[in-house]
Amino acid sequence: MAIEKLQKRVKKTPKDVAIIFGVTGLVGKQLLEKLLSRSKWKVYGVARRRPDHTIPTNIIEKPKPIFTNPNYHFISCNLLDPFETRVKLSHLHDVTHVFWVTWASEFPLDSIECYQQNKAMMSNALDSILPRVKSLKHFSLQTGTKHYVSLQHSTSLDHLVKKVCYYDENCPRIETQVGYNFYYGLEDLVKERLAGSVPWSVHRPGLIIGSSRTTVYNFMGSLCVYGTICKYLNLPFIFGGRKECWEEQFVDVSDARLVAQQQIWAATSVSVQSNNGQAFNSINGDGSTWKDVWGGIGEKFGAVVPFDMLSEEFTFAGSMSDKGGVWKEIVKKECLVETEMEDLANWYFLDALFRCPVKMLGTREKADRLGFTKRYLALDSISHWVDVLRKERIIP
Repeated sequence: MAIEKLQKRVKKTPKDVAIIFGVTGLVGKQLLEKLLSRSKWKVYGVARRRPDHTIPTNIIEKPKPIFTNPNYHFISCNLLDPFETRVKLSHLHDVTHVFWVTWASEFPLDSIECYQQNKAMMSNALDSILPRVKSLKHFSLQTGTKHYVSLQHSTSLDHLVKKVCYYDENCPRIETQVGYNFYYGLEDLVKERLAGSVPWSVHRPGLIIGSSRTTVYNFMGSLCVYGTICKYLNLPFIFGGRKECWEEQFVDVSDARLVAQQQIWAATSVSVQSNNGQAFNSINGDGSTWKDVWGGIGEKFGAVVPFDMLSEEFTFAGSMSDKGGVWKEIVKKECLVETEMEDLANWYFLDALFRCPVKMLGTREKADRLGFTKRYLALDSISHWVDVLRKERIIP
């Protein structure tokens, strides 16, 4: 009997131990869920702020929170503080897989300050864990398809808008941006610190579709607040942006489920791993335009969808920034999780996204060829995450 109990205990012991930096973000939450669904995994989740698991008091059936899983350990840590990072992470000797899906957003993209801060944050983490881990099997780094373009050099924008270009993983870096695109700095740091001794991969999603209340560029949060307010006030569900961004695809959609699945695939499939690093575009692979899906999105919210959905004059910041009080009314009336409008919605991000001056479109050829063939349709992704946000009682 004692031998049988010991065998069961050994069988349940996790074989792989992941640490997810950015566990409360769009992809971090999906990585956590998918890894814990596999019995062999133990997971450390790192984020600066603790996840908010507030449930409205009138909800009788409370969902079982994932943090009760005995194989999950959350660590609150400010990675910009080298001392705090060392204290909180240096004891993690058993880590076998690292997933880096976080970034510091204090400074504008492409600024030297943003570059230096993000590189310092990762450096602090690597200083704390690399000297002590015994069996590191893989390091996964998430960046984005902005790897391929620069938004700073306006002299080339007209050319890029007209050019249809699908970037593959071997496309060269933008020379004028070396030292400022922090994606380059993080890739270089991983390559330098792993020194060819550990396989690593970099994943480049486009517009990430998922659920999180800690994400600066939160597309689904912004879209859901907008759609909810449109329905509540009986406003038309307008697409505010350039005609080109309405009729043509400028940014790939990346479902957070797909991005997480791809990272786990690359981290656990020996046949695709490389000590020199493997890069993968991490995109849905759907060619839908906003013109194709906008009406369906509006119907999902039950909003009024006008015949002329496009308005180049309409801006989300101009039309929605003063609706914080309306959002509070909706939260109270519908007994939602208590949030401020700004916790979910970034109107300036939506305005910038729908007026994107450059095409950031990637090819899936490499991932498909090597065996990762998971795909989602843009409208299906958005519809799924609307349902998730409703189930979480973030929106009605």
